[in-house]
Amino acid sequence: MTNTGAIGNAPLTGSDLRGFFERDAIAVARDLIGCHLLVNGSGGRITETEAYFPHDEASHSFRGPTRRNGAMFGPPGNVYIYRIYGMYWCLNFVCTPGSAVLIRALEPQSGIAGMIERRGTDVLTRLCSGPGKLCQALDIDIEINNRLLDRTPFAIFPSAPVPITSGTRIGITKNAEVPWRFGIQGSRYLSKPFR
Repeated sequence: MTNTGAIGNAPLTGSDLRGFFERDAIAVARDLIGCHLLVNGSGGRITETEAYFPHDEASHSFRGPTRRNGAMFGPPGNVYIYRIYGMYWCLNFVCTPGSAVLIRALEPQSGIAGMIERRGTDVLTRLCSGPGKLCQALDIDIEINNRLLDRTPFAIFPSAPVPITSGTRIGITKNAEVPWRFGIQGSRYLSKPFR
């Protein structure tokens, strides 16, 4: 598979999509950094991710499949969306069943006017600087849960390698010490700086 990083090139579809995601969640979380994500034409470059596994107490899949987390046990490249704090949606991409990558932040590049309107701010570094903000900016909710990334409204484009940094995950209490959070080194478009 050729990784070019340009939105003008072909998105991942079919067997290429499956091959990209049907791997260890840490490898996928790292390789998603720099990829371009579009949702109904809005999106940009993924700058921050976190990996989750079925054996991971912080993961929604830890206790097995339920009605709420069913999408997390779908095929590689499936979308799993859930709500936190009763108000914010979060976007995840399934790797192997029960493993997923949370998309924590992206650098806005397409459909920025719509993002500004939905978020109520024109500060680009704040539009998608956290999983809830990202979903609000891209107009993501449960209606587009449990569908593959090569289906409407999604498109994901591979990236050439970018400099990556890692650290511990954010906002969890169980298994919080593992270094399964990844980001573009030096990016201003993150939920929180890496230390």
